[in-house]
Amino acid sequence: MDDDTPEQPRKPASAEGRPPADFLPPLDFSSIVFPLYAQALVKLGAIPDPVSGAPAVNLALAQRLIDLLDLLKDRTRGQLQPEEEKFLETCLGQLHLGFAEKAKNP
Repeated sequence: MDDDTPEQPRKPASAEGRPPADFLPPLDFSSIVFPLYAQALVKLGAIPDPVSGAPAVNLALAQRLIDLLDLLKDRTRGQLQPEEEKFLETCLGQLHLGFAEKAKNP
Protein backbone atom coordinates (compact mmCIF):
# COMPACT_ATOMS: atom_id res chain seq x y z
CA MET A 1 0.00 0.00 0.00
CA ASP A 2 1.22 3.46 -0.87
CA ASP A 3 0.19 5.66 2.02
CA ASP A 4 1.80 9.08 2.33
CA THR A 5 0.54 9.73 5.86
CA PRO A 6 3.29 9.47 8.44
CA GLU A 7 3.04 6.65 10.90
CA GLN A 8 2.17 7.79 14.42
CA PRO A 9 4.93 7.02 16.89
CA ARG A 10 3.98 4.37 19.41
CA LYS A 11 4.87 4.74 23.05
CA PRO A 12 7.01 1.86 24.22
CA ALA A 13 5.83 -0.43 26.97
CA SER A 14 7.58 -0.16 30.29
CA ALA A 15 10.50 -2.42 31.15
CA GLU A 16 8.10 -4.82 32.90
CA GLY A 17 6.01 -5.17 29.75
CA ARG A 18 3.13 -3.07 31.08
CA PRO A 19 1.63 -0.31 28.99
CA PRO A 20 2.66 3.25 29.84
CA ALA A 21 0.79 5.03 32.65
CA ASP A 22 -1.23 7.14 30.22
CA PHE A 23 -2.40 4.09 28.22
CA LEU A 24 -6.16 3.96 27.72
CA PRO A 25 -7.74 0.64 26.76
CA PRO A 26 -10.14 0.60 23.80
CA LEU A 27 -13.71 1.67 24.43
CA ASP A 28 -16.14 -1.21 24.30
CA PHE A 29 -19.07 -2.56 26.28
CA SER A 30 -16.83 -4.04 28.96
CA SER A 31 -15.58 -0.49 29.66
CA ILE A 32 -19.03 0.20 31.09
CA VAL A 33 -19.59 -3.11 32.88
CA PHE A 34 -16.19 -3.82 34.41
CA PRO A 35 -15.87 -0.71 36.65
CA LEU A 36 -19.30 -1.38 38.19
CA TYR A 37 -18.47 -5.06 38.57
CA ALA A 38 -15.13 -4.32 40.23
CA GLN A 39 -16.69 -1.79 42.62
CA ALA A 40 -19.36 -4.31 43.57
CA LEU A 41 -16.67 -6.92 44.29
CA VAL A 42 -14.94 -4.42 46.59
CA LYS A 43 -18.20 -3.65 48.41
CA LEU A 44 -18.87 -7.38 48.81
CA GLY A 45 -15.41 -7.78 50.35
CA ALA A 46 -14.38 -10.19 47.59
CA ILE A 47 -11.37 -8.04 46.71
CA PRO A 48 -9.61 -5.38 48.81
CA ASP A 49 -10.25 -1.70 48.28
CA PRO A 50 -7.67 -0.59 45.68
CA VAL A 51 -6.94 2.64 47.58
CA SER A 52 -6.71 1.46 51.17
CA GLY A 53 -5.93 -2.21 50.55
CA ALA A 54 -8.43 -3.10 53.28
CA PRO A 55 -11.82 -4.79 52.97
CA ALA A 56 -14.59 -2.25 52.38
CA VAL A 57 -17.79 -4.25 52.84
CA ASN A 58 -20.97 -2.26 52.22
CA LEU A 59 -23.83 -4.54 51.24
CA ALA A 60 -26.25 -1.69 50.49
CA LEU A 61 -23.83 -0.15 47.99
CA ALA A 62 -23.01 -3.58 46.55
CA GLN A 63 -26.73 -4.17 45.98
CA ARG A 64 -27.06 -0.76 44.30
CA LEU A 65 -24.18 -1.56 41.91
CA ILE A 66 -25.70 -4.96 41.11
CA ASP A 67 -29.05 -3.26 40.49
CA LEU A 68 -27.34 -0.85 38.07
CA LEU A 69 -25.90 -3.76 36.12
CA ASP A 70 -29.31 -5.46 36.11
CA LEU A 71 -30.81 -2.23 34.76
CA LEU A 72 -28.13 -2.09 32.06
CA LYS A 73 -28.93 -5.69 31.15
CA ASP A 74 -32.65 -4.92 30.86
CA ARG A 75 -32.12 -1.74 28.82
CA THR A 76 -29.68 -3.35 26.38
CA ARG A 77 -31.63 -6.60 25.85
CA GLY A 78 -31.49 -7.52 22.18
CA GLN A 79 -28.85 -4.88 21.42
CA LEU A 80 -25.66 -6.63 22.54
CA GLN A 81 -23.24 -8.85 20.71
CA PRO A 82 -23.27 -12.46 22.04
CA GLU A 83 -19.89 -12.04 23.77
CA GLU A 84 -21.05 -8.78 25.42
CA GLU A 85 -24.21 -10.45 26.67
CA LYS A 86 -22.23 -13.41 28.03
CA PHE A 87 -19.78 -11.07 29.77
CA LEU A 88 -22.60 -9.14 31.47
CA GLU A 89 -24.42 -12.36 32.43
CA THR A 90 -21.23 -13.85 33.90
CA CYS A 91 -20.49 -10.72 35.94
CA LEU A 92 -24.06 -10.55 37.23
CA GLY A 93 -24.12 -14.25 38.07
CA GLN A 94 -20.96 -13.93 40.15
CA LEU A 95 -22.23 -10.80 41.89
CA HIS A 96 -25.65 -12.28 42.70
CA LEU A 97 -24.00 -15.38 44.14
CA GLY A 98 -21.48 -13.33 46.12
CA PHE A 99 -24.20 -11.08 47.49
CA ALA A 100 -26.36 -14.04 48.54
CA GLU A 101 -23.40 -15.63 50.36
CA LYS A 102 -22.39 -12.39 52.06
CA ALA A 103 -25.99 -11.54 53.07
CA LYS A 104 -26.39 -15.03 54.55
CA ASN A 105 -23.09 -14.83 56.48
CA PRO A 106 -22.19 -11.16 57.04
